[in-house]
Amino acid sequence: MLNPALFATSEDPAIWLVVLMGVGVVFLGLICIIGICYLMGLIVNSLFGKKKEAQSAPTPTPTVVSGGAIENRQQILAAVCAAVAEEEGTDISAIRVISFKKV
Repeated sequence: MLNPALFATSEDPAIWLVVLMGVGVVFLGLICIIGICYLMGLIVNSLFGKKKEAQSAPTPTPTVVSGGAIENRQQILAAVCAAVAEEEGTDISAIRVISFKKV
């Protein structure tokens, strides 16, 4: 036997029609959101145009010096100790450095 709820009566639409309309409206809304995002991207890029030359420039890579002593060791050690003391909220004289190695 067929379920009478699947078919439209004189006063209510069919269930499948409601489901299809709901899914269709949702997908139509999603497509509109994608289109709006694409258009906003075009507008922002045209107003604040990023130059392609600047984007394609290679980024410099840091050079690693193998072996040897640390240049300006005392200055680097003082800066690190000051940063640690500031973060910990203590006096810099309360920090004792046991080892400081180049990695």
